[in-house]
Amino acid sequence: MNIEMETGLGVALWQAGTVAGVREEALKQIARGAGAAGLAGAQVIVFPELFVTGYQRDDLDALAMSCEEMAARLALLARDAGCAICVGYPERVGEILFNSALCVSATGALLGNHRKIQLYGPAEAARFTPGDGYTVFELGGRRAAILICYDVEFAPHVAALKAQGVEIILAPTAAMHPFEHVGAHVVPAMAANHALTILYANLCGPEADLNYFGSSVIAGPDGKVLARAGSAPCMLMATLEAVYDPATLSTQLNDFQPVGEAG
Repeated sequence: MNIEMETGLGVALWQAGTVAGVREEALKQIARGAGAAGLAGAQVIVFPELFVTGYQRDDLDALAMSCEEMAARLALLARDAGCAICVGYPERVGEILFNSALCVSATGALLGNHRKIQLYGPAEAARFTPGDGYTVFELGGRRAAILICYDVEFAPHVAALKAQGVEIILAPTAAMHPFEHVGAHVVPAMAANHALTILYANLCGPEADLNYFGSSVIAGPDGKVLARAGSAPCMLMATLEAVYDPATLSTQLNDFQPVGEAG
């Protein structure tokens, strides 16, 4: 019997300010957050985009790590916490830099490493190489995927993951003012329209010339917001239902009627 599917799945996310390039501070927060989430019964905790270093920095190239290095550091923390961890970091592959996020299981196994597909603005495009694929894996008996920040705002990406049977999207994020509507409206709408759960973990507070709005959210597949943060550091938790009533879930993907081009 799959206990998680019978009893529901505990999930958590961590909202915090930038660590300003101090990787050890990020790892301390990850250990603290994952430990608390694990004790409270969560099977996974999600941390923000580029959380291991900070987002708006000129030294990301020097701070970048390989997937193997990052996974090894997180594996120890996940095993100690008894909780899967998903976190954003700058990934180095040779001379190439990706805006990535990886997830390790509660036993320390690497579940997936996602490279941000939709780079935001000229600064990201100049710094990073875009990813070219989806990252899908099993988590707590359910099919999960990672999308990073701007990725999750694109309905075709969310729809493509839903078509692959994804039930949960882990979304490390670094979203700034004046785009508060993304956390408030876009993410819950994406979850509701595609009948899946989104864990949107944002940074909060200032960093260089940016000010992150926080408002991290756990949005359920039935259109309900299960937990929402304000603008200060916090941890959110929720339990996803074992089975959702089909009558509460969107059927848009099945019902969609395409309209032909006018002659």
